[in-house]
Amino acid sequence: MTQQSLFGPEPDAARAKPPGDQPQRLKVLILVKAAPNPSQTYGETVCVAGLRADFQATGWLRLYPINFRALDDPNEFKKYDFVDFEARPARNDPRCESWRPALTTMNTVGHLRDWKKRATWVEDHVQGSMCDVLNAVRNDPPARSLAAIRPQEIDDIIIENHPGWSQEERAKIQSYVNQLGLFDNAPRRALEAPRFKAWYRYRCDSRQCKGHRQGLLDWEFVLHQRRLSDWDEASAKAELRARWFDKMCGDDKDTVFYIGNQAKRQHVFSVLGLFYPPR
Repeated sequence: MTQQSLFGPEPDAARAKPPGDQPQRLKVLILVKAAPNPSQTYGETVCVAGLRADFQATGWLRLYPINFRALDDPNEFKKYDFVDFEARPARNDPRCESWRPALTTMNTVGHLRDWKKRATWVEDHVQGSMCDVLNAVRNDPPARSLAAIRPQEIDDIIIENHPGWSQEERAKIQSYVNQLGLFDNAPRRALEAPRFKAWYRYRCDSRQCKGHRQGLLDWEFVLHQRRLSDWDEASAKAELRARWFDKMCGDDKDTVFYIGNQAKRQHVFSVLGLFYPPR
């Protein structure tokens, strides 16, 4: 029996946000830290997601925007940390799981260190069919925008050079850098574009599955390539592939993809992170 099976989460159900705009105290197990995006206000914003751990409700929760530059070091929480905080339902985001956190209220209150303990939280929320998630979004919105998918077969990872920020993203970065904040002690630093981008190709367990190709937006993928900044292109791509495909998606791993969609294009899902315990 896993930790949350007593509460009977329904993997295919999207729970509506509570009425009103009052802040609520929440506790979440962090599973996802997506790669940062340019922000005119904060410089960079990060989407964080995880599973509710306060038992007032169960299931997925998305926290956005989070500006990690504004957090003190002790509060820069990691994956599989338990974090409690105040948040309000995100009324400008139609996705049911989206909340706006109050950054100054965030506290890390625990951590799951090994795969077995993590699995007691994750496994009840794992499903096999990405096709079912897509069909729900297309046919009955607003449907779930976050899920944990266990692929039937992971065919490949495709790694290409990143084209750099778009014109709109560059404008946001420039606007942020040009602003002078009241408490700024040094010039503002522009968010650097990643060197590479990647997609996973996989098949889910739906009989009608023709395959899925989803971008990899895990922040750890960006951090990994930054550590390879002095490597040549071919060697860096080979190193990324060795970790993000050969190791994390190998036959000896029981790999699960944490996937999520976009607010404006809810039929577009990406891989936000991986759960890859040994078999």
